[in-house]
Amino acid sequence: MHHPLRLWLRLVPAYALGYFLSYGLRSVNAVIAPELMRELDITAAGLGLLTSAYFLAFGLFQLPLGLLLDRFGPRRVEAALLLVAAAGCTLFGLGTTLKTLALARALIGLGVSACLMASFKAFSQWFPAERLPSLTATIMVAGGLGALTASVPVAAALPLLGWRGVFFLCAGLLLLTAAYLLTVPDQGAGTQRESLQQQLRTLRAIFTDRMFWRFAPQGCLVAGGFMAIQGLWAMPWLMEVNGVARADAAGVLFLLALAMLAGFLFVATCAGGLARRGIAPMTLLSVGMGLALLTELAIILDLARPSWLWPLLGVSFSLGNIAYSQLSATFPLALAGRVNTALNLLVFVGAFGLQWGIGAAVDGFAGGMGRADAFRLTFALLLLVQGLAFAWFLLPVKRAYAVPGMA
Repeated sequence: MHHPLRLWLRLVPAYALGYFLSYGLRSVNAVIAPELMRELDITAAGLGLLTSAYFLAFGLFQLPLGLLLDRFGPRRVEAALLLVAAAGCTLFGLGTTLKTLALARALIGLGVSACLMASFKAFSQWFPAERLPSLTATIMVAGGLGALTASVPVAAALPLLGWRGVFFLCAGLLLLTAAYLLTVPDQGAGTQRESLQQQLRTLRAIFTDRMFWRFAPQGCLVAGGFMAIQGLWAMPWLMEVNGVARADAAGVLFLLALAMLAGFLFVATCAGGLARRGIAPMTLLSVGMGLALLTELAIILDLARPSWLWPLLGVSFSLGNIAYSQLSATFPLALAGRVNTALNLLVFVGAFGLQWGIGAAVDGFAGGMGRADAFRLTFALLLLVQGLAFAWFLLPVKRAYAVPGMA
């Protein structure tokens, strides 16, 4: 029997370090975007495709990842995949063509695809359900620190290391994290030994479950849209629409990441207490997403200073990850890996499509208007579809249990 504090200290730091690196690698291209565009001579659409290759590989692997997590456990799966991410970082640091860098970016996305979901699976095995929202938020704090590192610190390191050196450093850190993960405890509780056919049948049932489809559109368009913007287009927006100098734009991204970190800390420390006072995690999720959409509108209309609005956007979206624990709690424990990765698939497919699509739309609209107006129109269209997805999420759901054993 593991002491709760000792168990926390053994499990959480290892998985947190993996997600720290995952989130940092997701966001770093926003800072190095000017160097990539200048050195490779690529358009906004090309930059969007290059950067979003991370999301495509990450998203496409979510379904097999769920099967692997439920069958082999989170520790071994994440450690093995981090070796792939290290290879991707090395290739990115060596790459000289758009195709090579896109392939490297895809390998990085594949390699870090388990960092968040493996932690969710591990926590669901070792801790009671009422602790999962705070544990999830703790991992998200690590992600917030990764986003912080991928802003001002990376911008400050570029003159010393160059963008290639940054990726070589990340490759070494990924190898160390993989070795660290192999030292954490593992167990078979909540691990499936079904045949592949049985696993696929259950996966199909998840995708036909009404509760799953309450969360899915918001995950794809709202969460995926924020990831697309934070991971690439926030910096160009600040520089081209708001006319902010690059160093100041990096500072705004730092404040955004700091605000996200504060939001994650709030959920980690206060979610349980608020629930006991009648403020359910689902209420926090709904309030956070609604505030995020209002903040996006204020950014488009330029209603306040960027240094105020972008951090507000970050703290609002920090509540969005409550969706994973709330959705997985409605399914059996043994399906936690597949439920979370099914939702994550749609989030990252949305992030891929929107990150690439924003660049293509800006290039297309800029032919008939200035680039600043092209950015505004593109973001306004994104906000429209996000608003529809949020309205769908708010509709009540009458559950029809598609997964066996849930009635």
